[in-house]
Amino acid sequence: MPHMLHKAGIAPRIDYQNELNPAQHEAVTALDGPVLVIAGAGSGKTRTLVYRLAYLVEQGVDPGSILLLTFTRKSAQEMLSRAAHLIHQPLGQVMGGTFHGVCYQWLRRYGERLGYPEGFTVMDRADQGDLLAMLKERLGFKNLDGPFPRKETLAEILGATVNKNISLEDLLYREYPQFVAHRSHLLEIGLAYYEEKKRHALLDYDDLLLEGRRLLTEQEEVRRQLSERFRYLMVDEYQDTNRLQAELVRLLAFTHDNVMAVGDDSQSIYSFRGANFRNIMDFPALFPGAKVIKLEENYRSTQPILDLANEIIAGAREKYTKCLFTRKGDGLRPRLFRPASENEQSRLVVAQVQDLHERGTPLNKMAVLFRAAFHSFDLEIELVRQNLPFMKFGGFKFMESAHIKDLLAHLRVVANPRDAMSWNRVLLLVPGVGKQTAKKFQGHLKEGFDLKKAVAALGKMRPQAGLKPLAELLASLKDPGQTLVSRLNLALSYYEPLLTQRYDDSPKRLRDLEHLLTITARYRELRSFLNDLTLEPPSSLADVTSPTHDYLTLSTIHSAKGLEWDAVFIIWAAEGRFPAFYSLEKEEELEEERRLMYVAATRARRYLAVLYPAVGYNKQLGMTYNSPSRFISDLPPKLLETFRVEVEEW
Repeated sequence: MPHMLHKAGIAPRIDYQNELNPAQHEAVTALDGPVLVIAGAGSGKTRTLVYRLAYLVEQGVDPGSILLLTFTRKSAQEMLSRAAHLIHQPLGQVMGGTFHGVCYQWLRRYGERLGYPEGFTVMDRADQGDLLAMLKERLGFKNLDGPFPRKETLAEILGATVNKNISLEDLLYREYPQFVAHRSHLLEIGLAYYEEKKRHALLDYDDLLLEGRRLLTEQEEVRRQLSERFRYLMVDEYQDTNRLQAELVRLLAFTHDNVMAVGDDSQSIYSFRGANFRNIMDFPALFPGAKVIKLEENYRSTQPILDLANEIIAGAREKYTKCLFTRKGDGLRPRLFRPASENEQSRLVVAQVQDLHERGTPLNKMAVLFRAAFHSFDLEIELVRQNLPFMKFGGFKFMESAHIKDLLAHLRVVANPRDAMSWNRVLLLVPGVGKQTAKKFQGHLKEGFDLKKAVAALGKMRPQAGLKPLAELLASLKDPGQTLVSRLNLALSYYEPLLTQRYDDSPKRLRDLEHLLTITARYRELRSFLNDLTLEPPSSLADVTSPTHDYLTLSTIHSAKGLEWDAVFIIWAAEGRFPAFYSLEKEEELEEERRLMYVAATRARRYLAVLYPAVGYNKQLGMTYNSPSRFISDLPPKLLETFRVEVEEW
C-alpha cells in the first residue's frame, strides 16, 4: 500500500522538470514500489539521488522514514548535505550510512535478542589480527612447514568466505593456492576464531552484516518494526553489493518494496572484494514489477569516446542494454598506438603527456591507467628520467616494493661489492643467517676486497649450507659472459624459494618480479640499469593534500573508478595482460575484464589513447609478439585512429 504524506496545495519549491533531464526526472519522481536506476558512466547518478531525497521530503515523506545506504559514510553525508541545501531544511532525521554502520546501530539496540545481553565489542582490523595471531600460537601453527598466512592474510581469507559466500576450501584453490596444503589447519583456526568470538561477545567487521541478517531473519517483530519505520530505501552503487547486503535490502523492504537501487552493471568490477554482479542483474526477479530506468545522457566525455565505450560493453554476454550519448561536440577519435616495445610505450606516453601539458592541459588533469600495478614499472622509470612528477594509486611504486629491493640487492653487490646495505639485505634473506653473521661479514668490506674474495669468504662462513648457494649465485652473476636478462633470471631462480618462505602473497609478488625481465630487455649494461632505478622519484616529494600540486596520476583501473581526467592513457592493452591470462579460463572473470576496459575508457573527458607494445619478454618464452586486447581488436576500425609508429616518428 503506498505510504506517502502529500502536502496538499503546496507546490514543490524546486523546478525538477527544468533541473533534470527526462530520465533523471523519471527516477527522482518515481516514489512507491521497486525502482532500479541503471546509471551509465558520467550520467549524474549522485545528482539523481540528491534530488530524489529532496523530492521525497517536499512531497511530505517523513525524513525519519528514509534510509540511504552507501559504501562510505562520507558519501552519505555529502548527499544529505546537498539535499538539505536544495530544500533549505536540515535532514538530520534521515538515516544515512554504510551497511555495516546501519547494522551496528540495530545490533546495539536489539543485540540482547541475539544473545548479547551485556552488549558486544566490535574489533578493528588490528584487534582481529591480534586474536588470530594468538590462536595461531595456541594451536601450534607458528612453525609449520611451507607458507602459512600471516595474521592480516588470515583475516582476509576468513572475511572472503563471508563476503563471497564460498567455502574455505574452494577459496583456497581459487585464490590462495599457496596455502592449500594447510587447508585443515586453516579450517581449525577458523573454527577456533568463531568460538573465541562467541565466548567473549566479539564481532568483526563482517560479523556486523552476518548478525544484522540474523536479526532480520530470526526476529520477525524486529524485521517488521524496522521495515515499517524505513519505508523508503535508497541504495547507492548497487552493483558493488555482496550477497549479504542484497539479502539485507530484501528483508528490510518486505512490508512495502519501496526500494530504489542505483548502479551500473557495466561498472561491476569488484568481485575480488565480494561484490556480486548477479545482484543488479537479478533485482527485477527479487522485486517483481520493478521499474527499470536508464540514465544514458553523459556529462563527462565527448561522443567519440562514448562511441568506443558503448561498443566495448556491447560485447558483454549479459547486460542492461544502454547507449551513452552527450550533447558535447564531436571531439577527437580515441587513438590506438602500437609502439615497438614496452619502453617505447613508456616514452610515447611521456611524449604525449609533455605535448598536452605544453598545450595547456595540467598534469593533474591527465592519468595513465593499467590493469595491474606492475604494468607501470617501466613507465615509472621513464617518468623519473624525464623529471615528470607523478603519484601512483593502487599497488606499490616500483622501487618501494620490498621484493623488488630484495632481488635487485643481489645485482647491486655484483655491480658494487662495497655496497654494505645491499650486502646486509642479501645476507639476511638466507635461512639461518642473522644479524651477527651479517655483521661479521660486513667487517670484510672495510678491507676493500673484490667480489671474488667476497664470494670465497661466503663459502667459508657458517652456516655454510645457507651461504653456499648464495656464493654460487654471485659467482655466476659476475661472469662477464652473462647478459643482464640472464643475470636477472639466475637471481630470480635463486630468490623464488626465499620469496615463497618470506611472503604469504608470493604468487602476486612473483608476477611483479617476472615483469622486471621485460624492463631489463632494453638494457645492455648492469650499472646503467641499476642507476636508472636508484634515481629518487620526484613524486615522493609531492604534497598530495595540496589541490594546486600538478602531478600525473598513475592508477590501476580499480582505483580509478568514480574519477575522471581530461586525458587518459590505457597502457598494456594486450592479450594476456588485459584481459589477464588467468581470467581466460572462466567466463564470468573474462566478462569482468571487459567491464574494466569500459570503466577505463569512460574516465576520459576529451582525449583517450590506448597502447600496447608490439613485443614483450616472457620468462618462459623469451621475446614474444603481443596482440591487441580482444576488447580493442573486436571494435569497428572507424572508432579508433590507429598509429603504428615509434616515439621518434610521433
